Amino acid sequence: MAFSEYQQLNDKLLLDYIKATPSLSSKLKDHLDNLTIKEVGDGNLNFVFIVVGSHGSFVIKQALPYIRCIGESWPKTKERAYFETLALREHGRLSPDHVPEVYHFDRTMSLIGMRYLEPPHIVLRKGLIAGIEYPLLAEHMSDYMARTLFYTSLLYHNTTDHRKAVAEFCGNVELCRHTEQVVFSDPYKVSEYNHWTSPYLDSDAKAVREDNALKLEVAELKSLFCERAQALIHGDLHTGSVMVTPDSTHVIDPEFAFYGPIGFDTGAFLGNLILAFFAQDGHADEQNDRKAYKAWILKIIQNTWNFFHRKFIALWDENKDAGDAYLPAIYNNSELQQLVQDKYIKELLHDTLGFGAAKMIR
Repeated sequence: MAFSEYQQLNDKLLLDYIKATPSLSSKLKDHLDNLTIKEVGDGNLNFVFIVVGSHGSFVIKQALPYIRCIGESWPKTKERAYFETLALREHGRLSPDHVPEVYHFDRTMSLIGMRYLEPPHIVLRKGLIAGIEYPLLAEHMSDYMARTLFYTSLLYHNTTDHRKAVAEFCGNVELCRHTEQVVFSDPYKVSEYNHWTSPYLDSDAKAVREDNALKLEVAELKSLFCERAQALIHGDLHTGSVMVTPDSTHVIDPEFAFYGPIGFDTGAFLGNLILAFFAQDGHADEQNDRKAYKAWILKIIQNTWNFFHRKFIALWDENKDAGDAYLPAIYNNSELQQLVQDKYIKELLHDTLGFGAAKMIR
């Protein structure tokens, strides 16, 4: 069966597609009888199918031309699958232990085939709700963020390569505009897309809409988000975009990826951990007051930033002659190099706190 134009998949169409696609059928060793195909997408945007056979497995993700959780009344470009694939491949090259491998991409079908992160992998958000500790989470996430963000910045890139990469991802404008709307605009006005626990939080929502000082700060963050092409960021790095086991961590769903401010990624992840900390009181019961787990989350927040800081600086020291940001002929002594690094990290922490707060408000 030919797939020369976009078709929305179902189980039968997907089986026909796999049969016609060697890069996928080969992952199943061409044993295509008795495949189990299950649609499991529980996010806002896409179809996600798990395909399991006797000789292999993978995940198929297909972008829809609208926001799935709302419907066709909110159209959304299918091209996001293209940018997600670019980001998965680039981030996977830089951090292969923490990004699922891409097996196949079809731009016409807006379809990605990638590694299936089999059980016991679960979404980190679900693990945090269940009160599960992940001893390597801070180590793994700091490694992923340090490597993907350092190696796609001007600390490593020359300006020519950087501008070419920025130009490529500028095409992901529609998802960037979505972030601008839901993170930097909607919470500060009356919007049909705002949701909170009413009537209990009505006064808090009103306070956000009427806080002039907050709006000024958010305007600066929005400007930074739109104008600073600092590194290839994931763009939606919340705890629903991380799959975990006690000894494995993988970052998924970078469809919002573009060249933006590093602090948007670090802030999104840490901000989501802070939300998880405050949510624990709602999960407490007579058997478990969750106090020990809240202390563990705080330690993970602290360790993630400290490990990230250390690893990012270590990569910078290892590659101090690379990149066009700080040319060694100019920044040519250890005292000046230290001043530059201290200033960079101080500003990055400031950005992280600001973007983290904006994501929490959203």
